[in-house]
Amino acid sequence: MDRSESLLTAQTAGPPATEAGAAPPAYPPGATRVPEPTPPPADPPGRDPRWARPALLGLLAATGLLYLWGLGASGWGNAFYSAAVQAGSQSWEAFFYGSSDAANSITVDKTPASLWLMALSVRLFGLSSWSILVPQALLGVASVGVLYATVRRWYGPAAGLLAGAVLALTPVATLMFRFNNPDALLVFLLVAAAYATVRAVETASARWLALTGTLVGLGFLTKMLQAFLVIPVFAGVYLLAAPTGPGRRIRHLLLAGLAVVVSAGWWVAIVELVPASARPYIGGSQHNSILELTLGYNGLGRITGDEVGSVGGGGRPGGGGGGPFSGQAGLLRMFDTEVGGQISWLLPAALILLVAGLWLAGRAPRTDRTRAGLLLWGGWLLVTGLIFSFMSGIFHAYYTVALAPAIGGIVGIGVTLLWRAARTAPVPAPAGVEPTGPVPPAGVAPTGLVPPAGVAPTGPVPPAGVAPTGPVPPAGVTPADGGSAPAGPVRRRRPTAAFAGRWRGPVATLSLTGTLAVTTWWSWHLLGRSPEWYPWLRTTVLVTGLAVAALLLLLSLLPRTTPAPGTKELASGGGAGADANSLITPAWRGRRAGRWLGAVVVGVGLAVGLAGPAAYALQTAATPHTGAIPSAGPFVAGGFGPGGRGGFPGGRMPGGGSGEFPGFPGGGNGQFPGFPGGGTGAFPGLPGGQDGGSNGTGAVPDFPGGGQPPAMPGGQNGGTGQNGGTGPGGSRGQRGGGMGGLLDAREPSAEMTALLTADADDYTWVAATVGSNNASGYQLATGEPVMPIGGFNGSDPSPTLAQFQRYVADGRVHYFIGGGGFRADGGSDASGQIAAWVAQTFTATTVDGVTVYDLSSGRRG
Repeated sequence: MDRSESLLTAQTAGPPATEAGAAPPAYPPGATRVPEPTPPPADPPGRDPRWARPALLGLLAATGLLYLWGLGASGWGNAFYSAAVQAGSQSWEAFFYGSSDAANSITVDKTPASLWLMALSVRLFGLSSWSILVPQALLGVASVGVLYATVRRWYGPAAGLLAGAVLALTPVATLMFRFNNPDALLVFLLVAAAYATVRAVETASARWLALTGTLVGLGFLTKMLQAFLVIPVFAGVYLLAAPTGPGRRIRHLLLAGLAVVVSAGWWVAIVELVPASARPYIGGSQHNSILELTLGYNGLGRITGDEVGSVGGGGRPGGGGGGPFSGQAGLLRMFDTEVGGQISWLLPAALILLVAGLWLAGRAPRTDRTRAGLLLWGGWLLVTGLIFSFMSGIFHAYYTVALAPAIGGIVGIGVTLLWRAARTAPVPAPAGVEPTGPVPPAGVAPTGLVPPAGVAPTGPVPPAGVAPTGPVPPAGVTPADGGSAPAGPVRRRRPTAAFAGRWRGPVATLSLTGTLAVTTWWSWHLLGRSPEWYPWLRTTVLVTGLAVAALLLLLSLLPRTTPAPGTKELASGGGAGADANSLITPAWRGRRAGRWLGAVVVGVGLAVGLAGPAAYALQTAATPHTGAIPSAGPFVAGGFGPGGRGGFPGGRMPGGGSGEFPGFPGGGNGQFPGFPGGGTGAFPGLPGGQDGGSNGTGAVPDFPGGGQPPAMPGGQNGGTGQNGGTGPGGSRGQRGGGMGGLLDAREPSAEMTALLTADADDYTWVAATVGSNNASGYQLATGEPVMPIGGFNGSDPSPTLAQFQRYVADGRVHYFIGGGGFRADGGSDASGQIAAWVAQTFTATTVDGVTVYDLSSGRRG
């Protein structure tokens, strides 16, 4: 059963091949061809139709153009990671740990694998936006290619090309493969792991399954526990479909689990074993522990919302949680205004096609690859999508790029399977004939086919007394053992199988038509969320899509013809046995006009289904994206604007005054709209707060001494700041007195850069400031280490006040720059203590509206 079962599923449909020069086989009169319930997989690699390779090269070239064109316009992208890449290009220790600065004060709040690739590129080509972002774009092209190879192995090149195109044109994929977040490498590793799983299932290969585990482990080193969401799916598919015994399957899975532990755990073990004094602080943790970061802030805390030190979790059902970044948790989160335009264009289609494809697979053998592939991609989509939908912790819309390969795989597989089922719908057989498969040429023993009345079966005759295998001869024909055969066919199919075979074609046609109609309607709805962005596109998609769906339904009602004698059968896998029209040739292939009409209808239907996401993808590629939370597509009412929150072209936020978050009511300069209080420069949730507050109004909470910080750096008691600034001690729209802040890093002026680089060799850190993003802007501009106090959110106890005072006493820090950071939900208040101590101890100066303290000689008298 182990090997033979797999080989049986690899056979192609159609009659056996004939010798060279032989005439095509003729079908016996009255025979009827009916397809098997489950189409077999593709032929081995290297035997694709002529058009397959040029089409693949065209797809990869177009994807590369989409992901690389104008890439440098996004500058540093996410400066938080770009600063860490810069540090890794200067220090191998920073490279290994993923430190935010080359002096190794603190790491980023992720495992560092995604930084390694970019840091190596910077070491080779120098520091620039291109050397940072090009590896991400190439990962996107590679992901499309690997997805094609994975789907093509079992379903043919047409399915692979469609899957790759869906991935390439998904808006959030276009965004993230042009950006420097870890998601690009994560997606590539997971798609490669899916390919290894497919290869493992084919031959029950322990080596391929171990490679799956290794790739998933590397995914952990890229974005921690998110990579593990696919493990139960990959393991379940192998356990179900691998052509070997249960004991061996379980042993292989244990070996793959060991590969996961080794490939992911070696780095974790080193970090945990190295003394804390000999390595940087682990960013995102409260106790300098990579295990705490893995299981807490970046682990279960993302599910439960219990993330100490975060700035607001995801939207909890019932209105709890929230914060200014995350949508509302629930079953429909993937379709809401913040997430829908990023990923959900073909999500309804994928769900419909998944159900229809599994129905077509029916009661196939355990090792059936059609069902195994659908379970692989469908399980990936459902498990990851449901966790994203219901997680109560921090969630950002761009996380959904992890769903794009699964949606592409299901759409590619589902469309091709349904189309082939629709075009090969069974033709009614002559009375008394039970059709069960293809008709062999004359003289070849039939397999599973009852010959027409009067035609004797061919093939070896079993010994006397042994029941014959294969077809039962028609009435009046004497069997080999001398008995008489009953009248009519004896072999009977189960009622469910007969029902499935009878309704296979109509169900496939209706599923295709319904999928296109639903996709058209949903695209029309999503485009309506940006009513002033190319409004004609919305109407065009709706009218054309519904018209094509109706035409598909109409064409399915045309009369069909059986293949003419000698007609070449198509391999339903789309491999060597298939001609170039395997996807677009209708069942009425004998009619030239019908064939071309079917090709046009299918092509237009695919174009309409991809029109919406393609338009969003092109808009995304044409728009620069910076900051911590990028967003694909145009401005959406009630959602993100171009570039995303904290990630707007040129460092500015569109809509309203400077610093306003788009898509929300209110919002003056620097205001977080949607919160009470909030005048210009106000912090959310604080009463009053006009112009940054005065006499304690609008002050930052949780500072020593109560609501008002003592002498906040760069301001007077938290009131109106220097240079006419309207935030507490800072310039307009900049919280806390400096540039940048929690979500973005803005470019410092030439004067500020010159100040920081003077005598830089005499100090370990040329400056320190609260928050990683605030520090990253100065670090990238100067090329020198800048200490990010408190890590990303300013809530990590790194350094403590005592440690920082010791650094200053030792002459290791030159300047303290006011501003940056953000009060978090819990976590350490060390950054607030340091800021208060600096303001009380040193004299403030102003450089281009930014408050600066010289820690080397600026002590108060």
